[in-house]
Amino acid sequence: MDFVARPPYGGRDPTGTSFSGEGADMRDAALITAVISTGLMAGLFLAFSISVMPALARVEDRAFVEVMQLINIVILNPIFGLVFLGALVSNAVAAWQYADQPQVFGWALGGAVGYATTFLITLAVSAPLNYRLDRAGPARQLSDPGAARRAFEKVWVRWHNLRTVANVAAFGCLCIALSNS
Repeated sequence: MDFVARPPYGGRDPTGTSFSGEGADMRDAALITAVISTGLMAGLFLAFSISVMPALARVEDRAFVEVMQLINIVILNPIFGLVFLGALVSNAVAAWQYADQPQVFGWALGGAVGYATTFLITLAVSAPLNYRLDRAGPARQLSDPGAARRAFEKVWVRWHNLRTVANVAAFGCLCIALSNS
């Protein structure tokens, strides 16, 4: 039996301090999932922005095309899909779950909008460029790998950096939402 006195505020006192001994409720689970999945995606994209793409900028054209084509194959895996799509869903659910708590909702909504921006850039720009690079053919067989690289690199990096900023901002918003929950 549970004899712990609980405040009448759904397990929280008016300052937001949790008194629930049962663990996270559904809304907390959605927000925590959004924070973790969005943070994982932000880390992946940031790693590309600050290390992978600058390193690839230093290699010759054929190596650049070959490595990017390999990355495009390897990254399409169940774990990436789960985190990439899970972040989108959990952000939307978290914002919806906290619609009645303005101190959390605004930040959760900011996270959802930031991640939706990341998601849309991926679908509208990054993925089509990846597919176009793949359709150019195997890097070893290209007569002009520099042309394939020029059609891809600057545009992809510019949009990738923008989606990274949107993703990191989404993660920051969600962290504030979590601290306010």
